[in-house]
Amino acid sequence: MSEIAENVLDEEDTQKDKFLTFSLGTEVYGIEIKFVTEIIGMQSVTEIPDLPEYVQGIINLRGKIIPVIDVRLRFKKVYREYNDRTCIVVVDIKNVTLGLIVDAVEEVLIIAAQEIVLPPQFDNGSYHQRFIKGIGKVGKDVKLILDSDRLLNDNEVSSLEKIC
Repeated sequence: MSEIAENVLDEEDTQKDKFLTFSLGTEVYGIEIKFVTEIIGMQSVTEIPDLPEYVQGIINLRGKIIPVIDVRLRFKKVYREYNDRTCIVVVDIKNVTLGLIVDAVEEVLIIAAQEIVLPPQFDNGSYHQRFIKGIGKVGKDVKLILDSDRLLNDNEVSSLEKIC
């Protein structure tokens, strides 16, 4: 095995079962750490007309223009004013760099695969439910594990690529 391949495998092993957790109100979500590139404080967002409500606009991140979405609005939750705990979690999903506005970043947790169960399935399949891949059990708490690949569908990715 080449040295590069070994390094990639080692990096994947160190990220296995690690989740960055963040809150939206009283709910705590986890996103696989492999998608997260950095966490930045809330900054000025430039609005762009005719985008879906959850796309707040774009930011200039060290010379790179990235779209920013408000996860609250994406999940059809009530808008909440941003404050000093509001953060932007920068992620790479489907080869698109994207900022996720969240109420607050909590911590990085290790949640073993055997501690994650499938979410309950309801016949009417709620809109919010489609973004949840699993429910992580951490002590007496639960963390809603995001399905990062479903945060944006292919059409949305294509649209966001055009504004960057």
